Amino acid sequence: MKIFVLLSRIPWPLEKGDKLRAYNQIKQLAAGNEIILCALKTDPKADKQAAFKALQPYCRSVNFIDLSGIGIGLNLIRAWLSGKPLQTGYFYNASAARKIHKLIKQHQPDVLYGQLLRVAEYIRHEKLPKALDYQDILSKGMQRRFEIAPWFLKPFFKMEYTRLMHYEAAVFNDFELKTIISLPDKILIPHPDKDKILVVPNGVDHDFFKPIETTKKFDLVFTGNMAYPPNVNAAEYLALEILPLVREKFPEITLLIAGATPDKKVKALASDRVIVSGWMDDIRMAYAESKVFIAPMRIGTGLQNKLLEAMSMLLPSVTTALANGALGAVDGEELIVGNNEQELADAVIFLLSEKEKADEIAKKGYDFVHRNFDWKASTNLLEASLKEISKK
Repeated sequence: MKIFVLLSRIPWPLEKGDKLRAYNQIKQLAAGNEIILCALKTDPKADKQAAFKALQPYCRSVNFIDLSGIGIGLNLIRAWLSGKPLQTGYFYNASAARKIHKLIKQHQPDVLYGQLLRVAEYIRHEKLPKALDYQDILSKGMQRRFEIAPWFLKPFFKMEYTRLMHYEAAVFNDFELKTIISLPDKILIPHPDKDKILVVPNGVDHDFFKPIETTKKFDLVFTGNMAYPPNVNAAEYLALEILPLVREKFPEITLLIAGATPDKKVKALASDRVIVSGWMDDIRMAYAESKVFIAPMRIGTGLQNKLLEAMSMLLPSVTTALANGALGAVDGEELIVGNNEQELADAVIFLLSEKEKADEIAKKGYDFVHRNFDWKASTNLLEASLKEISKK
């Protein structure tokens, strides 16, 4: 099967969730299919040569389409005037659309596979079997940001939430196959036929993210792309509201906030006992050198890859009901769920105080992710469905 994969970002390096999902799906699909990759490039700092080197082994053809800053600005204006979501407008460009159509005509793929609503406009009217990976429900994520936004930003977030919700429904019938990352996200898609959406969970590379014996330098760790608003919000919540409660029991507690491109709000959290690392060449060391992992997510959607990685590396983990909704781990056995800052702080205190119980939760969490999250198994679901629509 020849699969044309269209992405809103170059899936390298793997510092963002959509990149991680795309890269691993391409890697798995390439084992028995021919991959034609087309990725939009909006980051002027992106290293196309390094990305090509990483992706070329899995793709018959690798194509990057540059979107200029000026062009993006005009695209946003057009989206604003047309009533489309700004997230879609940001990534849509008429010149890029012509190039994508030309590539499709040139390669004659059996099926088109687009990741995220951001690329739907490019392929929704192509006369070929098509699949759209919603991945997350973007409208709900925007609604959650609206709920905590300062008053002067609320009108913007409310408008984008409404537009995204309408667009998620509008493109639904243009694609023969729709996929999403988790059941909670699927339930929230605003379409009467949402039950037809295929849940394709993320996996984790268990051969890479495995326990590493090393000295524990930090009590607590939180990882992720630290420019991503839900992670910025979680980092502030952790450092400013949860950590002070933990310090009542452990005054000397240390926290590592690790991940690429930390926002200025995240950098401002740094102190002698709160380390903001920025990009790490090997993110595994952030997990390995820490005693407890925490992901205090309050906004955002989808499955938290950081939880999969931490649990695969045998860390006892703490998170919120929001994040565990997509994960589905058993609270109190495979991780601990907290619903507010006091419950989250109590969970951290418990795991730091009760090493035997922490080790037991870590082991059960490790077994849980090994049973349920595997890139090969999840991509096999996707591949089978792509084959089915390609034959229609």
